[in-house]
Amino acid sequence: MGYGATRSLERVAAAMGELEAAPVVFEAARDVPQGGVLLALPALLAVGLLRHSEELYALPPGFYELRGVMLLLALMALARVRSIEQLRYQAAGEWGNLLGLDRVPEVRTLREKLKLLCAEAGRAARWNAALAEEWIGQRESPQESGLAFYIDGHVRVYHGDLTKLPRHYVPRERFSLRATVDYWVNALDGQPFCYFHQAVDHGLVQAMRADVLPWLESHVAVPAEHRERMAADPHVPRFTVVFDREGYSPDLFAELRQQRIAALTYHRYPDGEDWRTEEFAEQTVKLVSGERVRMQLAERGTRVGSRPGVWVREVRKLGTGGHQVSIVSTNFLGDAAAQAVALMARWSQENFFKYMREHFGLDALVQYGTEEIPATVTVVNPAWQALNRAVRQKHRELQDLRKRQQNTALEQPLSEAVVHTYEQHQGNLQDAIEQLQPALDLLRQKRRQTPHHIPVHLLPEADRFTRLRTERKYFLDTIKMIAYRAETSMAATVGEILKRSADARSLLRQIYDTEIDLIPDPEAKTLTVRLHHLTQATHDAAVHYLCDELTATETIFPGTDLRLVYKLGSS
Repeated sequence: MGYGATRSLERVAAAMGELEAAPVVFEAARDVPQGGVLLALPALLAVGLLRHSEELYALPPGFYELRGVMLLLALMALARVRSIEQLRYQAAGEWGNLLGLDRVPEVRTLREKLKLLCAEAGRAARWNAALAEEWIGQRESPQESGLAFYIDGHVRVYHGDLTKLPRHYVPRERFSLRATVDYWVNALDGQPFCYFHQAVDHGLVQAMRADVLPWLESHVAVPAEHRERMAADPHVPRFTVVFDREGYSPDLFAELRQQRIAALTYHRYPDGEDWRTEEFAEQTVKLVSGERVRMQLAERGTRVGSRPGVWVREVRKLGTGGHQVSIVSTNFLGDAAAQAVALMARWSQENFFKYMREHFGLDALVQYGTEEIPATVTVVNPAWQALNRAVRQKHRELQDLRKRQQNTALEQPLSEAVVHTYEQHQGNLQDAIEQLQPALDLLRQKRRQTPHHIPVHLLPEADRFTRLRTERKYFLDTIKMIAYRAETSMAATVGEILKRSADARSLLRQIYDTEIDLIPDPEAKTLTVRLHHLTQATHDAAVHYLCDELTATETIFPGTDLRLVYKLGSS
């Protein structure tokens, strides 16, 4: 039965099919390591850990029920147990105390539970969509133009050899590596809503057209008050999408405008001439973090794209060294400062990616194996790629010959021999150009006749590849989103007490790793979680405030009638 197993009769009954699920029964325990993660339970439940789960998921009768497995996975994420395999190095009995059980499941058992939960493809996406719709509905728009969403791709490098994934440029590695791409949708403060996995990546514009924007249109509810504003003013967008230069496309801007969606991004091809310094005015702007900074901003109207093009707002920020950053937007409401802040604060999404990689194992491979890519997915034709490389090579050679021809001058002093040598040299270059040009034209013609993209099943056998399995990854990533959101809400609470709000997450990680005492009281129907003192009095003061706020939520531990009471030390 494993170390820490003390409820033998119940386990035997579960093995014989006579037990639906082991009841949650807490016993008094002292010095439970990493028990501080229980302080996150009210936040996890409030964010939605157990909402919709019983509607979408079910486990067969056994000792471990669905609620216990979900709670365990979320607490593991917050305790920085970054993979299922790492659970084998944790004290099973101590972790069992946190869940009202004798011990947590073994790694093999937990894998079997995950296999059952992730058997149906697309179920994790439906669970995430249901939660994301609630999270979006809870957001309050700070401006009359409605909600805004950050959209960006995250490259997840694959180092295995099960399949030859396409190569992608990884900015943090400054190298092209085999990888997959997920396009994330985040709030302005960086909190995640959902993501869209791309079996084959065709870029941000294509991902927005095919996946992101249709999802937002169907899941972002428009409040009645905002619908009235949209009806009264045709310039009021339904919502705004914010993305980097990769998504710059005047054609996309025009499409979004027809759908009453505003776009905000960097100008990919600004005019060569800088704007006059006199146009810039200093403005004090408030960042998403609450910090106020001063910016030198100027604004004009401009037209982007080929005729007729799209009329947009162009806002420029003047840097200290005179460099001008150009921003374009199809949202004509609000001032220039609001546009600049919304785009400049994109670092919140980048920080989310970095934090999730470092602390929640966002890039970890959670399941071995591959699966077939849907037949409707298209890829770049290898034959077209080969022709394209040849065209570019011939074009470089032709440009080099023309530069050499233009840069060759007659040597001084002039003589008949010098002129003859010059004419001979220029003639040789012209002959080479005339021989190269037809070859280049022929390659270009072949490239035009060759399909740029083909269905994946038409790839030559040597170039075919499969994709990594995605369902379990999506399921665990959704739990990690919930854990991140829970930690964010707790960070906001302790940040009210700390002098440096930036230290909030570090303090929470210390709390999660701190021992607790568990004191159940069936008569009073309470479960007291007593956290041991931390390393500094200032931290204790913040934790004392956090405990009071958590106790005030009157959270009931799932599967029991025990109300959670949080205390610090012997207080």
